Amino acid sequence: MTDCLYERSIGRVTKAVHGPRSIKPDPDFERGLAEHLRETYTTDALLTLYARFVNGENDFDHRMRRAVWRAAIRRLGHMVSIGPAAAFRNPETIEIGDGVHIGHQTYIQGRAGGRCVIGDGVWIGPQSYFDARDLIIEDHVGWGPGAKVVCSAHAGLPLDVPIIQTDLQIRPVRVEAWADVGTNSVILSGVTVGRGSIIGAGAVITKNVPPFAVVVGVPARFLRWREGYDPESRA
Repeated sequence: MTDCLYERSIGRVTKAVHGPRSIKPDPDFERGLAEHLRETYTTDALLTLYARFVNGENDFDHRMRRAVWRAAIRRLGHMVSIGPAAAFRNPETIEIGDGVHIGHQTYIQGRAGGRCVIGDGVWIGPQSYFDARDLIIEDHVGWGPGAKVVCSAHAGLPLDVPIIQTDLQIRPVRVEAWADVGTNSVILSGVTVGRGSIIGAGAVITKNVPPFAVVVGVPARFLRWREGYDPESRA
């Protein structure tokens, strides 16, 4: 009876799968194929090739998605998992580290002249969106399904023209290592999400989040420090 009550109070607990994995180099033949594609295909041709494998579920489709990404983007690490229907734009601006998982239907919208860096061990849930004009996501960040980040916004001035015709203001977004970004949350431009912080599901982040803080709501507000964290001892 005691065990049942304990499980109801905290939910079922199981070991993490993605985070603790050891990284092994991708096979030589796969890296060789990617290099061949990079040397012989234009970006448009790579996208045409990618369309043949983008929705597949088998191991061959997965390997071909990874080969095309490695050929197209600035850098792709080892043991990267790319789900069906994941896509990108301006791949020459995108860098992805080792052991990253990219969930299905994720879209990374790199921008010409911009930079998008996704660190080692990052887990990205399905249907996520990245306006990645000036974006750095550090190592071992969890990115919940449907979460979004926006690195740019129209100025909205002057008032006598449509907003989409006004200047685009680009401000960097930084998500520091070990942070966890909740499902369907939105991070707006110019924000730094601190190391080890937690963003609640559906939160809208309009200002910097301190390290190891828990923030929730629209707009997001500070809820508490993470259990075990004492900001006074780190002052």
